[in-house]
Amino acid sequence: MKEIIFSLFYLFTGTLANAQSRINKDSTVVHPNIIWIVCEDISMHLSCFGETEIKTPNLDALAKDGVKYTNTYAVAGVCAPSRAGIISGMYPMEFGADNMRNFSETKKKPAKPMISGFPSYSVVPPAYFKGFPEFLRRAGYYCTNNPKEDYQFEAPVTMWDESSEKATYKNRPSGKPFFAIFNLDVTHESFIWKNAKLPLTVDPKKVIVPPYYPDIREIREDIARNLSNVVIMDEQAGKIIQNLKDEGLYDNSIIFFYSDHGDGLPYVKREVLMRGLHIPLIIKYPKNKYAGQTDPQLISGVDLGATVLSLAGVPVPAYMKGRAFTGIQSSKSERKYIYAARDRMDDCVDRVRAVYDGHYQYIRNYMPKKPRYQNIEFRLQQRGMRRIISLRDSGLLNQTQMLWFKAPKPVHELYDIQNDPDELNNLADNSAYKTELEKLQKVMNKWEAEGDWNATPEAELIKKMWNGKSVLPSTDVSVVTETKQGLYIHCRTPGASIGYKIIKAGTELPADCEENRKDWMIYNFQPVWLNKGDQIIIKAQRIGYKSSELIYTK
Repeated sequence: MKEIIFSLFYLFTGTLANAQSRINKDSTVVHPNIIWIVCEDISMHLSCFGETEIKTPNLDALAKDGVKYTNTYAVAGVCAPSRAGIISGMYPMEFGADNMRNFSETKKKPAKPMISGFPSYSVVPPAYFKGFPEFLRRAGYYCTNNPKEDYQFEAPVTMWDESSEKATYKNRPSGKPFFAIFNLDVTHESFIWKNAKLPLTVDPKKVIVPPYYPDIREIREDIARNLSNVVIMDEQAGKIIQNLKDEGLYDNSIIFFYSDHGDGLPYVKREVLMRGLHIPLIIKYPKNKYAGQTDPQLISGVDLGATVLSLAGVPVPAYMKGRAFTGIQSSKSERKYIYAARDRMDDCVDRVRAVYDGHYQYIRNYMPKKPRYQNIEFRLQQRGMRRIISLRDSGLLNQTQMLWFKAPKPVHELYDIQNDPDELNNLADNSAYKTELEKLQKVMNKWEAEGDWNATPEAELIKKMWNGKSVLPSTDVSVVTETKQGLYIHCRTPGASIGYKIIKAGTELPADCEENRKDWMIYNFQPVWLNKGDQIIIKAQRIGYKSSELIYTK
């Protein structure tokens, strides 16, 4: 019994500094409702952030009611590592999540390898790790995700009350605060070709073509399509915002809008250049507090989870590298550096690390013999990308446009972002910038020394996460102890979370209990009461391990 009681408090030991819920100074309620509107691949292409080619009236209006955070950056230039950093509050390379992508599995289709020679696998973070929505659920929040996850691991049933295309805060029990994510995918890279036949909002002849592209029709049309998709996304976001207003939730809720990384055009997505990392962030506070303000502090994607916990009055775990930049637990000092990394992209292997101090960006290439360009098959579906390759092969790209393809690439790169926003002039060998270069090199050395699992070759990394074996570890089956107060549940696997469903006496077990990710209760270290004949389905899982399931009947 002592062992069971000890395990009930395992999660809190060493990770939560204070288990008490606290009143949030940046809201009018103890646990405010929090909504995330998340889009994909847009860089800073909103008119409220200075985009001149299109208008985004709905998000402009949200910015007018809220705060624009103008220096927000993803930890990777591609979705899965970026989302791993957001959900964890940790840098993806800290727990081996920086390869794109290692995990692809649904309950209806078997897992398939993402790259030849490697299995589809969930990363295995340290035992103390939890996705931050689990902390919200433990504090009484109803948490929903609609629909994209893409965290580099299979989310345990304890992370979300609902996670699907139908997930909505509207299903919450009366009186419960909620945290809800709505993912809008129309700005994703793939919609540059999927929406190719839709009318354009932007005239391709009038778009601005960056100097690293050839000024050709296909590129202009892809840029125009990309911007036109942003207009569609703005309309979708507007409908979500209007629903909140119609339901009387807008005024007292906290609403975030952001993108997972930079836009989906060539030499932007998948890069750790600032154009691949710079993203818009808007936060609308209750009663429109701070309306119309602009905040220029440096913010990283790893800060978002800690900030939500801070705003919700839920203690931020000590292991998170992310810092809360607003709310009761906001950091007293502002962030000094933005860090980013790139490793395997689909079947193209590379290793790049980057750090940015608000003025200069330093990039370190660990595989300099390879060009910056990676021959990503998925990206070749863009007409503009195919045309660039054709011009390259014909020798018709100029020196600037060939930078992407040049090999070898330099080991060290240094860019003055304020004066060279396109990052075309590498200053690493310029003695006038020696001080800036050496400073950022030391900063990067310190960051990498804190933990870089992705420095390990992927085959060895998988074996390391699987405890030196070639077989996926399994979570131990839970142990149930029946007392007069109810059932206590314990799993011996360190770091395992426990979810459960109660099936009332005389009710048949649902046929889809294994697949249905809705309505799982999170075991929160309190006894669970069953009446005679009731059954309880218990699912325990350490993230990255195979889950275990137990059916117990009273």
